[in-house]
Amino acid sequence: MTDDAKLILLVEDDPDHELLTIRALKRANIGNDVRVARDGEEAINLLFGDDAIRPQVILLDLKLPKVDGLEVLRRIRESSTTRMLPVVVLTSSDEERDLVRSYQLGVNSYIRKPVNFNDFAEATRQLGMYWLVLNECPPQ
Repeated sequence: MTDDAKLILLVEDDPDHELLTIRALKRANIGNDVRVARDGEEAINLLFGDDAIRPQVILLDLKLPKVDGLEVLRRIRESSTTRMLPVVVLTSSDEERDLVRSYQLGVNSYIRKPVNFNDFAEATRQLGMYWLVLNECPPQ
C-alpha cells in the first residue's frame, strides 16, 4: 500500500466528465494529484491490488462499465482497509433508487453533476474545498 494522503481517486468512464472534473479542480486551485479509474474494475484494482492506493477522497460515478459504482461502493465499505475512506458519488443519475442505495451502502455525499460547466465548476470547487481542505480524515 502506498501513502497517498492527498490523492484524489476519480472513478469516471466519460472522458469529457473526467476532463471537466480535473479542469474544475485546477480552476479552484486544488492542486492534489488525481488518479483516474475509467471503470469499476480498475477502481477495485487500485484500491485492493498489490500496490493499493489510499486516496484522501474518492469521487465515484455510478454508471460504470465492468463493475458499477454501487458495487464499488459496497466493496469499499465491506473492507476494513477502505471502510473509512471518504466517498462522494458524483453522478448524472437522477434516479431516486441510486440516491437511496448509495446512502444505504455508506456514501459520505451524493452530488448530481450539473449540466452547465460553470455550475459544475462551482460544485467541484465547493466539493474540493470541503473534502480536501476543511474535512479531517481519520488516520490511515
